[in-house]
Amino acid sequence: MDRLSISRRIYVERRRSLNQYRAVDLALWSLMFLVFESLIYTASTRWFPGQPYTVSLVPAITGIILIRWGAWAAVPALGGGLLICLLSKAAPAQYFIYMAGNLCSLLLLPFLSGVRIKGVFASGTQVLGYAAALLAVMQAGRALAALAMGASLPVALGCFTTEAITDLFTLVLLWIVQRLDGILEDQSHYLRRVQQEQA
Repeated sequence: MDRLSISRRIYVERRRSLNQYRAVDLALWSLMFLVFESLIYTASTRWFPGQPYTVSLVPAITGIILIRWGAWAAVPALGGGLLICLLSKAAPAQYFIYMAGNLCSLLLLPFLSGVRIKGVFASGTQVLGYAAALLAVMQAGRALAALAMGASLPVALGCFTTEAITDLFTLVLLWIVQRLDGILEDQSHYLRRVQQEQA
C-alpha cells in the first residue's frame, strides 16, 4: 500500500471518529437540554404560573454548540423552539416564530471564525459580548417573525421584554462555562490540543 493510500485511510478514519464524537456530543447536550428545559417549564407553570417572564436554556445551549460545532447549532435552535412550543401547547404561528428566531443565531457564524480558529475566547468580556449578540439576534429574529405572522409591534417587542431572566441566565452561564476546559471551545481545536498535550 502506497503512502498516499495510507494518508487517505488515516484521514477517513479521523473524519469518521470526529463525526461519531460530534454525534455523541450533540446527543448528550440535547438530552441534557431536554431534561432541564422540561424541568424549568414544569417549575414555572406550577410554582410561578402568573409571572410574565420566562427562563430558557435555549440561547445558552445554542451559544455553546455554535462555538463547539458551528452550524450544528441549528439542532438545539430548532429543537429548543419546538420543545418550548410543545410544552406550552402553542399556536402554530408560535412554532414558526420561535424556530425561525432561534435559527437567526447562525447569523453570528461569520463573526466567530476568528474565535473558532483560535478555539477559545480571549477574555470573559469577549464571551459576554458574544452572549449579548446571540441574545440580540435570536430575539430580533423572533420579533421579525412575529411581525411577519401579523403580530402588532407591541406584541413583537414582547420578544425582548419577556426574556429578561433568560438574558441574565445566558450571560452568567456562558461566562461560567468559558472558564471550564473544553466546554466553550471549537471541538476540532480541542481534540487537536488534547492530542498534542498527550503526545
